[in-house]
Amino acid sequence: MTEHEFTAELWRWQARDEETGGAWFFVSLPFEVSDLIDEAGPRKGFGSVRVEVTVGGSTWRTSVFPSAEERTFVLPVKKAVRMAEGLVEGGPCTVRLRTVD
Repeated sequence: MTEHEFTAELWRWQARDEETGGAWFFVSLPFEVSDLIDEAGPRKGFGSVRVEVTVGGSTWRTSVFPSAEERTFVLPVKKAVRMAEGLVEGGPCTVRLRTVD
């Protein structure tokens, strides 16, 4: 397991069809963190890597996903976390992330 801490901007995915796409929010991992995660271990479906994430007082398990568009892994940030931690689109998000088996 590897652990990383970084701050990055919270951004909204622009779905092709906003009506059915909903509001998905992500944080793009810094390239150096993405490179380390890419080397760290086995991938799951869609090239994802399982992680445990802490933002403020919220901790949860999810996956990071490779994004050709962003050229790095992206971390989905669910609404409950955004609300609990006062995160807003375009604002900073400090993340502690560790890979899990």
